[in-house]
Amino acid sequence: MIKNMFKNKTLLITGGTGSFGKHCVKYLLKNYDLKKIIIFSRDENKQYEMKKKFPQNNIRFFLGDIRDKERLTMAMKDVHYVIHAAALKHVPIGEYNPIEFIKTNVYGAQNIITAAIDAKVEKVLALSTDKATNPINLYGASKLAAEKLFIAANNMVGKQHTKFSVVRYGNVLSSRGSIVPLFLDLIKQKNNILPLTDENMTRFFINLPDAIKFVLDCLQNMNRGEIFVPKMPSFKISDLAKTLKQKVKFKIIGIRPGEKLHEVLISDNESRDTFESKNYYIIASKILGQDYKKIKLKLKSVKKNFIYQSNVNKDFYKNKKKIKNLLIKSKIINKFE
Repeated sequence: MIKNMFKNKTLLITGGTGSFGKHCVKYLLKNYDLKKIIIFSRDENKQYEMKKKFPQNNIRFFLGDIRDKERLTMAMKDVHYVIHAAALKHVPIGEYNPIEFIKTNVYGAQNIITAAIDAKVEKVLALSTDKATNPINLYGASKLAAEKLFIAANNMVGKQHTKFSVVRYGNVLSSRGSIVPLFLDLIKQKNNILPLTDENMTRFFINLPDAIKFVLDCLQNMNRGEIFVPKMPSFKISDLAKTLKQKVKFKIIGIRPGEKLHEVLISDNESRDTFESKNYYIIASKILGQDYKKIKLKLKSVKKNFIYQSNVNKDFYKNKKKIKNLLIKSKIINKFE
């Protein structure tokens, strides 16, 4: 039981003042009996504002940057679990500031690995992105490198029992940097013309509550070295905009530096090591010598040359009613709109 896993345990969330961290803390406080939740982030003002919302005694705020290994080691003292959510993630910004993304997303990942092993943390689960699959931008490349580091870290633990795994998912509705808040702001300003990169562009989407539940389930069930991928809907960005506002018009601005027309969560090359359950996929790691026979007893292998891509997804929403229901579930719009 996941409740028993968290009882009297300490959890640290890097980047904990972001969209995921704030909602995750709220969910954890409501449903679980943790000894302590540590928010590790570099923005003192966000910590100050978050502390006003969460004045509970078992919430601790630790100011620091994942680029600072010593600070991370100090923060992880007596920590049982780590959810790594800190990242630089804006694609166009990464194209013009590559070394800064590498310092945070790659070197920062290695710092977390080293600090977690030194502190004898039990489990570390790193959050990744669909942009890490067949990357064409710096952000995606840095997250792919981070995935590789976390998976390979399982070979570094020696006598320690620290386990490392990864969750890879698509766009989180209403999160910082998402297209949804941008569209909503423009609509509130009475804009009838919305900027659009390409009318055929598609993306995977997941709402924040579902993302949090999935991450916590993966933290409970992870063995070591897996990449967990949730099954999630995808649809055109243009259909999303039309759902948010009827009779909307578009100004086509062209695909920005580093962007793809369609995103991929599992590539055809990864499909050879991918197994499927009802609600998610697992990409197993061959370098760890994982027992595929045991995995196959619980999960089935995906078909040969399987690819999990946003424009050919089995759960592709062509119907705007389905998109609307997802937005209602995510509390982005209400059912009367």
